[in-house]
Amino acid sequence: MPRPIERRNSPIHGNGVFATDDIPAGVKVARYKGKLRTHKQADKRYGGGSETGHTFLFTLNDRYVIDANVGGNKARWINHSCDPNCQAVLVEDEGNPAGDKVIIESIRAIRAGEELTYNYGITLEEAHTARMKKIWACRCGAPNCTGTMLQPKGGSKD
Repeated sequence: MPRPIERRNSPIHGNGVFATDDIPAGVKVARYKGKLRTHKQADKRYGGGSETGHTFLFTLNDRYVIDANVGGNKARWINHSCDPNCQAVLVEDEGNPAGDKVIIESIRAIRAGEELTYNYGITLEEAHTARMKKIWACRCGAPNCTGTMLQPKGGSKD
């Protein structure tokens, strides 16, 4: 059962999602919703997105992405953190990639009023240059913040 959450201004970045009641660890908080698009359709519409540092596209599988710019819900406002309290879980529909979905689940207890976050796990094919790291800057403020939402390539520190 989805937990009570609300969108409001975030100290991390723009909008955020906050718990309105205490949320225990290990529960479904929200489903990430939006228009289902193929990667080709998303690239045509948004031009790949790696240069903007802002996207509501969530890679679902090798064939599809969820475009929360169209038909999205509050889950699209959940910000990235290097020390998250939630995680994105892919729920596969065996044999039907269009039926796959993303659930945001708490990974620890979350207090009422606390902002929900998860690690976006952004990977880019292009080099993680200083310019790209600046475009994809992390503002989570966690003690272990890496300064970027980009994930290291192949376990290396880019």
